[in-house]
Amino acid sequence: MRLNFHLVLLFSFIAITIHAQETPVSLNIGDPAPPLRIHEWLKGAPIDGFKKGHVYVVEFWATWCRACRAAMPHLSALAAEYKDSVTFIGVDIYERKTTPRDKIKAFVDSMGNRMNYRVATEETYLMESGWFDASGAEGIPNTFVINAARKLAWIGHPHELPKVLPKVLNNTWDFKEALAKRKFERHLEYLDVEAAYDLAPFRGDPLKPNDPGKPDSALLMIDEMVKKEPGLKFMPFIAANTFNALLNTNMTKACEFGKEMLRASSFENPLYYIITANIKSYASKLNLPAEMYRLGAETYQTEIGLYSDVMDVPGTYRKIAAWYRLAGDNLKAVEAEQKAVEALKKDTSISRG
Repeated sequence: MRLNFHLVLLFSFIAITIHAQETPVSLNIGDPAPPLRIHEWLKGAPIDGFKKGHVYVVEFWATWCRACRAAMPHLSALAAEYKDSVTFIGVDIYERKTTPRDKIKAFVDSMGNRMNYRVATEETYLMESGWFDASGAEGIPNTFVINAARKLAWIGHPHELPKVLPKVLNNTWDFKEALAKRKFERHLEYLDVEAAYDLAPFRGDPLKPNDPGKPDSALLMIDEMVKKEPGLKFMPFIAANTFNALLNTNMTKACEFGKEMLRASSFENPLYYIITANIKSYASKLNLPAEMYRLGAETYQTEIGLYSDVMDVPGTYRKIAAWYRLAGDNLKAVEAEQKAVEALKKDTSISRG
């Protein structure tokens, strides 16, 4: 999948037209690490390959990926913490064809110490195909850990690295357990996409604003799916369809489920877009209660806490203020407006694509 996870969440509001296939992967945890296929080193001293006895982190990113930019300071902190025992390498993949090399280099330079590790571009899609696609990875940022024996010890989101690296370094990492967990997570992803296909007939026609579809039928099907596999409840497509159906059937339950989604959201499973996109979509169609607008404001506030370096903070605070007003909470609306002004005064962040 060549789209970042946030776009996948937005596409969950569109009918799925193609069945998913749970295809086996050719590269997994426990396998020997593929070779580095680097076209150009943009930052840091070049390396030829993985040396036995040393640990490496290979992280895939792109300039357009907001979640990747948010992860970079975290990776930089880890690179500094483990500078004597782990080599960190960021490899640019899935870049837009219209993005020239100079723009990628300028982006890396603009990050400064927020991207303080080796950075490179791949050689003619060979890292993309030989690493990312071969492992069945679904989105970026995505990280591979190579242990001292030059084997893949772990594949996943970079924010999980603090749990992984100490065990890899002291040789207590459980390959079998990590592989089983990854297989289960991939199975959930497959079931989630299949669910989106099965639920598509119950969704309303996006070209007919007043068509709610068949939300009751959707909720019955979702209930059966989650009973069979509880892990699906907060997978993106299931969660999006659940929230959408509840908005059209039971606003109280929709608010309750939205709060559950917010608590279940994380860097690895960012469900925030489901909440805010649905509220924006239904604000003019349904009589949303104050509690729903309050939920939306709290969701935006949570996003600021996680992604402040890579988002329009002043603009987001203005959205928060608008939703607090609709919730009847003028005091919090004024506080949000004040924060928008304060953020605008000190906003020196990089350009937000």
